[in-house]
Amino acid sequence: MPMITAGDLNMEVSLHGAEQGQPLLLIHGWPDDASTWDQVAPALAAEGFRVIVPTLRGFGATRFVNDDVLRTGNSAMLAIDMIALLDALGIDRFMVAGHDWGSNTAEALAVGWPDRVERMAMLSTPPRLGGMPTPPFEQTQRQWYHWFMATARGAEAVRADRRGFTHLHWVNWSPAGWFDEATFDRVARSFDNPDWVDVTLHSYRARWGEAEPDPRSVWLKDMVKATETLSLPTLYIHGDADGVNPPSTANDVHTKFVGPFARITMTEVGHFPQRENPQAVVRHLLTLFAGNPAALTDVTDRNLSMKKAAPYAAGIAAIGRSPLPQSASLTRRDAAHS
Repeated sequence: MPMITAGDLNMEVSLHGAEQGQPLLLIHGWPDDASTWDQVAPALAAEGFRVIVPTLRGFGATRFVNDDVLRTGNSAMLAIDMIALLDALGIDRFMVAGHDWGSNTAEALAVGWPDRVERMAMLSTPPRLGGMPTPPFEQTQRQWYHWFMATARGAEAVRADRRGFTHLHWVNWSPAGWFDEATFDRVARSFDNPDWVDVTLHSYRARWGEAEPDPRSVWLKDMVKATETLSLPTLYIHGDADGVNPPSTANDVHTKFVGPFARITMTEVGHFPQRENPQAVVRHLLTLFAGNPAALTDVTDRNLSMKKAAPYAAGIAAIGRSPLPQSASLTRRDAAHS
């Protein structure tokens, strides 16, 4: 993959599709890497998009340009990295989909650069618009690793065994057997980046006030906290078997968006929908990025259950061209969120 110098980083970037296509940025999350989009990016490129898939700071082959740059990981700083990348590529207006860390990075992009972000998809992690209240105890229990990393001993443990720490989340956050060990081993090599632990620790500490955000990103962090709603067309995708952010964490997400919005609930899918059922994710992303936003409607997608009974045969691109999912596999819900 090419390396592109952008802002503080020499960034590893995967590019798909023709340069004249509509730019579409795909942002990975944690603990994951850019390969999370491997079955999504080519299918979107086949539909005419210019797909840009960066490797975030602290992951994979991406490196800081010098030793003096702070090893920070708050989402506002990640958004600033993305703008630096798009500027380096000569891209002004774009669409964006982000998973986990990428979800909140996409949100920060929409807040900070509303004239550049046309449409947005958020996967598996709710927005932080209006600020982050302390979660209820049940959700705090699921997010134990946040608080663990805020302690000196927790940080020491993560430094000592980053693969063991991340593997536990892959096991706990999605249904049993969803991944094979060879796939995890390939992804975990991205965590061998010398800056991965520092970026990770800062990301989780900063979101709860246990560390200061990168000083260059304070303006954007404050904007996200002050912004109650967004109006750009938005899709929120999550799995009903997500072990860290279950559907209950998204009950109020629709109140954050005053423009076209839909919530997609994927059955038998956990925290990594783009890995667990990429063909369905492609289909839903195309309803947003290639369809009429006014037609967005909430959907419960039972495609994975149907797939187990009848193997998928039509191909990702063919399914992607269908503007709405097949009724045999889906149950639509009122877009008014009744």
